[in-house]
Amino acid sequence: MPRIATAALPRLAGSLISSSSSVSSVSAPAIRAFSIAAASAATRSHQNSAAATTAAARIPTSLRALSTSAVSMGGHGGEGVGEDNARPPYDQVVQDIADYVHNYEITSEVAYNTARLCLLDSLGCAVEALHFPQAVSVLGPVVPGTTVPNGARVIGTNHVLDPIRAAFNNGALIRWLDFNDTWLAAEWGHPSDNLGSIISVADWLSRTAVANGKKPLTVQDILTAAIQAHEIQGNLAIENSFNRVGLDHVLLVKVASAAVVSKMIGNSRDQTVDVISQAFVDGQSLRTYRHAPNASSRKSWAAGDACSRAVNLALLVQKGQPGLPSVLTAKVWGFYDVLFKGKEFAFQRPYTSYVMENVLFKLVPAEFHAQTACEAAILAHAEMTKVGKTSDDIEKVKLLTQEAAVRIISKAGALHNYADRDHSLQYMVAVSLMNGKLTPDMYNDDYAANPKIDELRAKMEVKEEGRYTKEYMEPEKRSIGNSVEIVFKDGSTIGPIALDYPVGHARRREEAIPLIAKKLRKHLEGHFDQARESKIMSLIEDHKALTAMPVPEFVDLWLKA
Repeated sequence: MPRIATAALPRLAGSLISSSSSVSSVSAPAIRAFSIAAASAATRSHQNSAAATTAAARIPTSLRALSTSAVSMGGHGGEGVGEDNARPPYDQVVQDIADYVHNYEITSEVAYNTARLCLLDSLGCAVEALHFPQAVSVLGPVVPGTTVPNGARVIGTNHVLDPIRAAFNNGALIRWLDFNDTWLAAEWGHPSDNLGSIISVADWLSRTAVANGKKPLTVQDILTAAIQAHEIQGNLAIENSFNRVGLDHVLLVKVASAAVVSKMIGNSRDQTVDVISQAFVDGQSLRTYRHAPNASSRKSWAAGDACSRAVNLALLVQKGQPGLPSVLTAKVWGFYDVLFKGKEFAFQRPYTSYVMENVLFKLVPAEFHAQTACEAAILAHAEMTKVGKTSDDIEKVKLLTQEAAVRIISKAGALHNYADRDHSLQYMVAVSLMNGKLTPDMYNDDYAANPKIDELRAKMEVKEEGRYTKEYMEPEKRSIGNSVEIVFKDGSTIGPIALDYPVGHARRREEAIPLIAKKLRKHLEGHFDQARESKIMSLIEDHKALTAMPVPEFVDLWLKA
């Protein structure tokens, strides 16, 4: 920030006090504080110029900004110039998203079939999350006992909520176990997080429509919105690393959900532009809660929070709130300058249905950069069993992985909670090696108390493999490679077992479908009666029956009996 000469501060203070346009935006105490600091600094400037410079630096940052602003606004003869208030056209990035949502027709059968799997898989994850008390504790209305006419339902419960709060509830449940789908690129994330807002709004709109003698939405509408949300979030993530500037990927959930929900509630294309701009100007989540030493359960409800904010913004614009034309590009105040180090977004491809077609399913409840590592460790466990060895016989475990995994999930030292453990490459591989499987309950405190887990973690060596990093970013490959090699105390080895693509990858989609069905059935067990469970499972294969279902009928399948 440019600084003004200390000797000029008294004159500036006087000009500020005499200028009604400046004084109107500054409190009297601030002016007095400014005058005192200025006079003090000016006196010291006559004694020692170096000390004067230091004194100027000690003036509160807000007042230094004020004084600098006053100088920059001064024109010839003391005439103020001010900021240019000409309204620019809306940022093209924002317009492109709105045009896609309102004008692009999705025709890809692959995308719709994948969206069906994504929907059922995500709701299965939501039901499974209900076994975890922390997840249940964040559910329900803000004020207990609140009732909402024709409200949206919360999966696996009896809650009936307004669409904003329902979006938080459903979004939190879908995301809680870090077991729903994934997208990996310059930025990573979980596009099915958007279903928290999409399902809640679709349910509320449909029940309201039925109450007024109108037709409800169908599951086909949910799938269309899901494909669009996946595309928006994923396309923004391909070339733009938000994590590099400390921002969390749920920012993209908010933007994508805001766009598709805006259309769902009947907003025009121009209103959707306004909604998207509001999503970008909204306060953005930091990745603090995903990383040591602050990893915590907020990462499990952050997507729900983003979903609820998206719905709220769409409804506010529907009520007449305007947008912000240069929300991204405004100098000093725009998203690029404030949060993205002055860089503009880059794009690799147009908005179509590419992301849904290539989304990654999780068949192991592990952060996705570790999926192939866990899969390789499970295979290694089988080999260990064949030769009569256990984790006690291991001298060293060598892990080769991508740069992203080294940076975000390679953790040494104590792991304090569930959130720490499900983002620790070493923990996930250790448990997979020891048991030949990895399930959500294995991140709990009681399970993690087994000292053998930390003993095995301490024997691990993690290194980046350049090929894995390179092919991770290549559009036609999008691999997530890992390699596991075990060295035993007797000198024998297993591996390296190397996998480039996890079973949930698009290249292994047919192999994954029966595993997705198995995962869903396991999540439903004990929560619904046999008839309901069978009905839900039938929808895995019956695309026509699913897409034709009215939304309330579909949602009712997932409610607590």
